[in-house]
Amino acid sequence: MSNACATCPVRDRAACAVLSEAERTTLVTAGHTRDLKRGETLFHAGDEGTACATLVSGVLKISSVSRDGDERILALVHPAGFVGEMFQPFANYDVVALTDARLCTFSQNDMENAISRYPVLAHALLRRSQEDLHTTRQLLELTGKNSASEKVSSLLLALAQAASESPCHPVREFELPMTRGEMANMLGLTIETVSRQFSKMEKSGAIRRSGVRGIEIVDPAPLRQASESSAASD
Repeated sequence: MSNACATCPVRDRAACAVLSEAERTTLVTAGHTRDLKRGETLFHAGDEGTACATLVSGVLKISSVSRDGDERILALVHPAGFVGEMFQPFANYDVVALTDARLCTFSQNDMENAISRYPVLAHALLRRSQEDLHTTRQLLELTGKNSASEKVSSLLLALAQAASESPCHPVREFELPMTRGEMANMLGLTIETVSRQFSKMEKSGAIRRSGVRGIEIVDPAPLRQASESSAASD
């Protein structure tokens, strides 16, 4: 585990970054690396909060399923994100891998002990949870956009930012972590509408698609303009 920590791609962004090397070495002895395949569930709704985890790579979705079997995606978790019962209630939701994913997992008891031993970690986890909550609110607000163009443009920009290691600069090229159906689910649109919006953006030169999920944002200006148009009208 210590070697995995030394080469962890989110070691400078995850909550544990506030710990010294010696403290981190002690912490990781209680942790375990877990790999999930796309579609595999980390937590089921109703599970007791017996574990928590930092996402090392991949993307997770937090979703609920209605009595009729309809899924609603409530949030996305990106690398360095934290999931578990420490600060946010997950008991009523499923946490599922949208892509192949790797996590650094801890039992809730071990994490509570670590927080007691390293108070600075508690502050870092709380701050991380607040940041993730803010991002979730922004994604949920996409359903309130006025048009399909605004919704899809906003989601693409949000995913480009989430794929970046910089808080200020979104990446230009990335792999979509969601299918057209999952994007339609989140945005309150049909799959056909989402596909049409992608085709329009590609024809206009705003984006370029590569393979099944590869996206290059060639010209972000029209996406930003569409994303901001509803905010300007509020």
